Amino acid sequence: MKTSLKDIQLLTIPKIKDHRGNIAVIENEVLPFEFKRVYYLYDVPSGAKRGGHAHKTLQQVLIALSGSFDVVLKDGSEENRITLNRPDQGLLLPNGIWRELENFSSGCVCLVMASAEFDEAEYIRDFQDFLAFKK
Repeated sequence: MKTSLKDIQLLTIPKIKDHRGNIAVIENEVLPFEFKRVYYLYDVPSGAKRGGHAHKTLQQVLIALSGSFDVVLKDGSEENRITLNRPDQGLLLPNGIWRELENFSSGCVCLVMASAEFDEAEYIRDFQDFLAFKK
């Protein structure tokens, strides 16, 4: 399956509103895959970038739990930038999409839910290799 930027989706994370504070709930039916790994980025220094890679088969959902950051997305033909700044919104990234995370606000926390456990062979870390993969 050839993925493109059209395959990227913003997911609404169900929330329970309460005057004491809201609760966001992520259960299996919220995501189009069963997540196998969860990790988060935090204390990202000002001006630092994360990502800079694509995945061969893995899917991910990115959520700005606190603060905001930009996700620069490339499919080999087009580029798009999406700002994440709501803990009740997730960005679904299918496989075969190059991603770069930047412009992290102070105190930002980015939650990542992945469809598989870590496997270095799953990563494409060079953009020219990514372009070759997309052909």
